[in-house]
Amino acid sequence: MNAVSPINTPWLSQLSTSSKFLIAGPCSAETKTQVLDIAHQLKAMEVKVMRAGIWKPRTRPGNFEGVGAIGLDWLQQAKKETGLKTAIEVANKTHVELALKADIDIFWVGARSAVSPFIVQEIADALRGTNKIVFVKNPVNPDLALWIGAIERFKQANINYLGAIHRGFSSYEKSLYRNNPEWQVAIDLKAAIPSLPLLVDPSHIAGKRNLLFDITQTAMNLNYDGMMIETHPTPTKAWSDADQQITPKQLSSLLKQLKYRVTDKDEKNFQADLSYFRDKIDVLDQQIINSLGKRMKVAEEAGQLKGKNNVSVLQPERWKNVLNNLIKQGKAIDLSEEFVSKLVKAIHQESVTRQSQIIQSDETNSN
Repeated sequence: MNAVSPINTPWLSQLSTSSKFLIAGPCSAETKTQVLDIAHQLKAMEVKVMRAGIWKPRTRPGNFEGVGAIGLDWLQQAKKETGLKTAIEVANKTHVELALKADIDIFWVGARSAVSPFIVQEIADALRGTNKIVFVKNPVNPDLALWIGAIERFKQANINYLGAIHRGFSSYEKSLYRNNPEWQVAIDLKAAIPSLPLLVDPSHIAGKRNLLFDITQTAMNLNYDGMMIETHPTPTKAWSDADQQITPKQLSSLLKQLKYRVTDKDEKNFQADLSYFRDKIDVLDQQIINSLGKRMKVAEEAGQLKGKNNVSVLQPERWKNVLNNLIKQGKAIDLSEEFVSKLVKAIHQESVTRQSQIIQSDETNSN
């Protein structure tokens, strides 16, 4: 996949808190008092950008969907009193027009909107010609091309101050997280567009406040440019997503604990040691690929046998036992159930596909 043209990033350092870009604030603007309260608390922490959900796309009807345009007035007053930059999610042309009138500084496109090129294009056209900062959250599904395509639409609309937000991906499978991180997708995005600022949204990945630090630290280890963390004066009383929000005091503690990594180091001893470990990893990776190639050859031979004997490709009990046994084996060597499950299922899917193709091909040739 070709990288899109470079994106301007000087604004990032200008709005950064400490060494990283930070957006903090409540999931939803609830009352004027709440918005002003959190704004002043964040200002005292030297936070420079405040978020607040005005329109909240919810999965099912009947849930709180935001206070609407009146919340823009509250953000205007918060900005006037504190000098904080303001950031909100927009999902259509009307949202953009109202937010521009309210002098909102930063816009982001949510995961549900990012899946639709039509919605993204409508928002990009509404922002065309402005100097606003725009972040694009990853689509709800792990589709890198869709994520890049959304970013490209804003670039083509002459929006120069662009960034991406990694908020994790929905899954029907049980997981530790509200939205699975799928870190590799974000890593691939950064590889495709190296100059693109990338933030982590640990609140939506975690869904639980006790996981926020570990997720944020992982992102810092991967050299993300910053974070968006939901912060509320009284999280347990929040009107939406109460379990994943933290207080300003908790945010301050989290930020102090974070360790920021350098991307490179010049010391000869460090580079030599790192090269040693990288070489070992490269050898092991090659062995894994070679083993997988051999495994698929065996799977193909098994597929030929199944075809000759008119036996179905999928053997449910056999598959169930294989998966459970490998998960147990993985746990014994400190591999998480989630990792082993994903890996084994991917291998199994490839085997099923190959066997199905072999059986189909043999039947076609015999006819």
